[in-house]
Amino acid sequence: AALTAGEPAALGTFKVSAVAPGESGTLSVEVTDAEGEGPAERFRLVVKDGAKAVETFDVSAKKSARNYVVTQVKERSKLISVQEGAAASQLARPDNQTVALDVPAAAPAPAVPDASEGESVGIAEYLGDSSDRTGFGGLEAVDEISMVAVPDLMAAYQRGAIDLEAVKAVQLGLIAHCELMGDRLAIIDPPPGLNARQIRVWRQETSNYDSKYAALYYPWIKVFDPAGGQTRLIPPSGHVAGIWARNDSERGVHKAPANEVVRGAVDLEMQITRGEQDLLNPIGVNCIRTFPGRGIRVWGARTLSSDPAWRYLNVRRYFNYLEESILNGTQWVVFEPNDQALWARIRRNISAFLVTEWRSGALFGATPEDAYYVKCDAETNPPESVDLGRVICQIGVSPVKPAEFVIFRLAQFSGGSGELEE
Repeated sequence: AALTAGEPAALGTFKVSAVAPGESGTLSVEVTDAEGEGPAERFRLVVKDGAKAVETFDVSAKKSARNYVVTQVKERSKLISVQEGAAASQLARPDNQTVALDVPAAAPAPAVPDASEGESVGIAEYLGDSSDRTGFGGLEAVDEISMVAVPDLMAAYQRGAIDLEAVKAVQLGLIAHCELMGDRLAIIDPPPGLNARQIRVWRQETSNYDSKYAALYYPWIKVFDPAGGQTRLIPPSGHVAGIWARNDSERGVHKAPANEVVRGAVDLEMQITRGEQDLLNPIGVNCIRTFPGRGIRVWGARTLSSDPAWRYLNVRRYFNYLEESILNGTQWVVFEPNDQALWARIRRNISAFLVTEWRSGALFGATPEDAYYVKCDAETNPPESVDLGRVICQIGVSPVKPAEFVIFRLAQFSGGSGELEE
């Protein structure tokens, strides 16, 4: 139940109030001298739960001090809050004293909607509205987002608040949001309890998603729940989002977020065999598998697209990264004189960025000329385009693709020598 704060008690030029009842239901605050020598405004604040001291703060009444009492209590205390009771120039150290606090009373708990009555979060709440900044629509105002997941959608499905058709509608809305924005990818969760054959049917017939801005991961992950003290199954999207972020930080966006350990995973809902992997990977189901001696790892990096050009997850995300980086790095171009000098500066600016990407291994090619090209000249900017106030720069890149299948060719010769070709 929610708690209403107790009535504040005077503590010199400050006011102190209880924000939690504590274990005994009786709280008091004691002001004593701080240990050691120091400024006159220093003092010690001891919070007692009954007769037991549960929180201690060495603080100062001076507002500019690093250990200012209001700031320290706000950041560290779970039982009390302190407010200023006078102007900053009049604040002073309170006298040594003990003040009993009015313990807050529990407010009545809000009524929980009954899912059987239909009073639960519906499809419209998930989709939201961009004007009201709600749901997926509210994320349109945040430009920095690169991945979107809705793990609570499956929690609603497990409670019976929504059915599989509603799950599909919300996931379609999530994919539509990512396609509209063009700079983020959706991480899709499958329903729980599906075996390899059922997830194949769900992927190809029930959901049948086709988007280069979405990726599907299977199966669910078993983790330890510290609140309940036992393990539970959860959708994989939350862990996958963390793996994407870790991969981006440690290796770069160009590296496929696969063959990565799922940290915190105790077990999997379903153990995927190599044969099942061979059937699921081509249809865009990124499997999470257990390997002896190597832990639980993500073993797939494909989108849900039927277009071979956007088959790999890292290619789509790397293009998103390039587009955003180049767009932000060329904001200085706006309102500059649109002539040959500007076009040359644009070429230098973008080429300097791309050659760095090539050197870091993100672009494929033995030389920079093989890895990318930047074209911004009179051909891409004809007079009619210049008259419209536009400057057009054409950029081509050759991204690296993951070594998804490593093929070894081994030949033995009668002379006893051998040859290995990868």
